Amino acid sequence: MDERAADHLLVERCRSGSEAAFRELVDQYKNMVFGMISRSLSDRSRVEDLAQDVFLRVHRGLGHFRGDARLSTWIGRIVLNVCAGERLPRETSLDGMSPGAPVLPAMIAVDRSFGDLELRDRIRKALRQLSEHAQLLISMHYFGGRGYEDIARDLQLPLGTVKTQLHRAKRDLRVILEGDARVSR
Repeated sequence: MDERAADHLLVERCRSGSEAAFRELVDQYKNMVFGMISRSLSDRSRVEDLAQDVFLRVHRGLGHFRGDARLSTWIGRIVLNVCAGERLPRETSLDGMSPGAPVLPAMIAVDRSFGDLELRDRIRKALRQLSEHAQLLISMHYFGGRGYEDIARDLQLPLGTVKTQLHRAKRDLRVILEGDARVSR
């Protein structure tokens, strides 16, 4: 049985209410989901919360899944939507604090952590400037760990087309990030 037929059968089993089938779906796609989310967030508990949100949306949306795209592509789009809705934690202003008030450890940013957070934020903002298709390609390849062949199969595109489109998406992302770097200097 090919992958597409296996996905269709799995979706049908999930739609019929089989909890075992849904557990199988989660087991099959959890590495991809965690990989994609963890590239944009460093907080492991937040990654787990968002992954749970993704699988909740998958469960709710299975009735609407038409099978036009591969199941992995559909789930990847859900991950992108969940991550796009994720916002950075609100900053706490030290100006509004009373003199002598204790500074909570959570309010102190370690330089490396701040640098990582700043870089992740820049990449997240730059990704949002790309087309949805380019975001999907970059997320599947770099954040989801999918190879060119897997992406071509999942998106039902020729391998050469995937390579070309991913190359262009990376180039566009690089241009955006380099432009940001020049502006912030």
